[in-house]
Parts: sequence; structure tokens; C-alpha cells
Amino acid sequence: MRGADQQQNHIFSYVSPEERVRKDHPLRAIRAMVEEVLHELSPQFDRMYSKLGRDSIPPERLLRALLLQMLYTVRSERLLMEEMDYNLLFRWFVGLNADDKVWDATVFTKNRDRLLEADVAQQFLAQVVEQARAKGLTSDEHFTVDGTLLEAWAGAKSFQAKDKKQPPPDDPGNPTVNFRGEKRSNDTHVSKTDPEALSARHGQGKESKLSYSGNLLVENRNGLIVDAEVFQANGTAEREAALVMLEKLSGTQLVTVGGDKGFDTRDFVKECRNLRVTPHVAQNHARRGGSAIDGRTTRHPGYAISQRKRKRIEECFGWLKTIALMRKVRHRGVCKVDWIFSFACAAYNLVRMRNLTAPVPAV
Repeated sequence: MRGADQQQNHIFSYVSPEERVRKDHPLRAIRAMVEEVLHELSPQFDRMYSKLGRDSIPPERLLRALLLQMLYTVRSERLLMEEMDYNLLFRWFVGLNADDKVWDATVFTKNRDRLLEADVAQQFLAQVVEQARAKGLTSDEHFTVDGTLLEAWAGAKSFQAKDKKQPPPDDPGNPTVNFRGEKRSNDTHVSKTDPEALSARHGQGKESKLSYSGNLLVENRNGLIVDAEVFQANGTAEREAALVMLEKLSGTQLVTVGGDKGFDTRDFVKECRNLRVTPHVAQNHARRGGSAIDGRTTRHPGYAISQRKRKRIEECFGWLKTIALMRKVRHRGVCKVDWIFSFACAAYNLVRMRNLTAPVPAV
């Protein structure tokens, strides 16, 4: 029998968002891990907010909503609020009932800025890593470091000479700029939109773009991100960030770190050994003076394993740039970009941990 196409909407609904989400939905496992992290961060939230005044958006709901934005590749906070208004799955994950009013996009971003000013993202990532360590998913001895360029939220037209007064634009919204034949460098030019972004390129023959350097420290057992740092793209940021992250590793046991040819410099290798870290970096025989490591390092089987495992860090960068929209960041300044990059790394770890701990379906 053909069903009737009735257009009348129901006035009442007696099904809660909890009942709408199926029991084996991937977000259920992620939400359980997120709740543990938010419970550990609750004392810091108490210190961040005043005891007086009107209630703000709860920081727990802010962070859950930001996670959804990265997990589902939502390009803006305004679109996130729109989808949360009619998506019961989003409402359930954030903690809103079906009839609760969704926040205005401007109110949401203003409340989010308070979290950006605090060190919440790094602590969130640290708590996620601690969960993975408690479940035996991470290695405490073998790591990989690498960096990538994150395109800044600034265009080439904003990269102007520091000491040259610019004439009034012919079109304030989209001025005509001709810099053909002009030599532009970070020493003489600066972006008027994002002064902390520097002009950089991926390699020879590639175009230069205003960028930041996003750097990761990944453990080699399951490819989970242990630490993240964002530096200015000054040419040596990858090695500097790697040393900062390695220095923060706990414990006194010897560890190994894999890396590409860009890390094969005498200064980096020397500093690694001062930190009791064995540098398993790819040898760059083309550099002046040859490779900084020799057969005393490369002859061990562990060196070949590190070189094979280090490629997994590219999976992290691929997810961050494609799914979490880190290819072109929407924030300005090193601090804000570092915050959102670290939080995206935590989102990647949550997805990876859910996949690693998911029950294997019966054949």
C-alpha cells in the first residue's frame, strides 16, 4: 500500500537526542574520551571565569562544538551554529536538548576568544595523550618529528614594504597591485593583515606564500601526536620546534627521533645528543661537509625502523590539512594559530584512538 505524503509537522516529540544516536555511532566513543579530558580541565575553567556576572557559554560546550567543527570539516562558526540548530547528532554531542536555543555565531566566537587566550588547547592535547598512554597505545622511546607550512589568513597584496608609504588604493576592497620585478623578502616587507606571518615556500620552484610553520612530535607505535608547536616560518623553525618538543619529554631513558634530511645538521644532532636523544635522521650527503651522522648510528636495525616509521607523520599532516582545515588557518598571530593547531591535533588523536580501540567485527 502506498503511504500518504502528509506535510503536517508533529507539534511534540518525545524522543531525546540520546535515543536518536545509535549505540555504535563513532562519536559515542569520542565523547566518552572527551568527557574524561573535560573533567580533568574543570579546575582550570573555574580559575578562568569570574564568580560574578551573567553566565557565559560553558567552556565544555565550546570545546565540544569546536571538536565537531574539525571532525566534520565545518568551514565557519556561523555554519556550525546553523548545522547545530537542526542536527540532533550535533546537539547531543555538544550537550544541548532538542528545544534549547543555539547561540548566535558572534556570541560563540566572543566566548571562544577567552579560551584562545588561555593555554587550554595544549592541556587538552596533553590529557588526550595521557589517556592514550594509560591504554598502552603510545611509545615512550621512539618518536618522529617534522614540520609543514600552514598558509596564513593573509594575501600576497598585504605583503608590503616596511619603510615605503603606499599610495591610496584605487579600490579599497580589492586594490590593484603590481609587484612584478620587485624583490620582496621578509627583511624588507611585512604583511599588513598578519604581521607575524612570513613569506615561505615548500621548495625550489614553488611559489612563496605567507605562512606559519606547524610542527609535530609523533610516537612511532601507533602514529599518535604527542606534542605540537607553531613557529614563524623562518627557515629553521622545524629544527628549533623539534628541540623544544624533545626537551619537554618526560623521563630520563634514552629515546630515538626520526626525521627527514632537513634535520641532518651538526647543530641539531649535537643538541639531540645533549638531550639524550639518538637522532635517526635521514642522511643528507649532498650538504656541505656531508651527513652529520655516520655508520655508528645507521648500522643499527633501529635506524631503518625509524626511517620506515617516520612516514606516518605525513598521515597526521594530511588529516589536519584536509579534514581539520589547517591548510589555510583562519586565525592571525602565532599564539592563536598555535592554539587551534594543537586543538586540531587533539581531535586527530581522538579519532585515531577510537579506531585503535574499536571492537573488531565478527566475520
